[in-house]
Amino acid sequence: MAMFGKDGKPSDVRTPPNDAILSIVAAGMRLIGDLDGPGLLKIDGRVEGSISGPRQVIVGRDGVVQGNVQASEVILAGTVDGSVVSTERVEVQGTAVVNGDIHTRSIVVNEGARINGAVRMGVSSASDIADRPAVQVMR
Repeated sequence: MAMFGKDGKPSDVRTPPNDAILSIVAAGMRLIGDLDGPGLLKIDGRVEGSISGPRQVIVGRDGVVQGNVQASEVILAGTVDGSVVSTERVEVQGTAVVNGDIHTRSIVVNEGARINGAVRMGVSSASDIADRPAVQVMR
């Protein structure tokens, strides 16, 4: 993509790497539909649809997701009505409510969090057996 400088000549504008992409669903905002994309996704509003692809999804204290969440890392402080699948880690903070199953390698559940579903922790291959997932309950 080219932009024009003060001299009228095109200047090179580089796109950020996928990890640097930040998307926000702000408080008071309602998004209907599935989200798919890289980077970091912060939800303080309401998403009515599934989320897949980001490196990290953060559902803020007032954030609501009505759909499945799939990312490398998921941090929950709000409400998710759907399953959560993480290839690395899930953190369920004390204000979070999850109405669905969680599948992850590693999980942190803070006191006060509510999980209404099954928590499944597994390894993806025989070589990962030495790196068994850890459960950590915070008080």
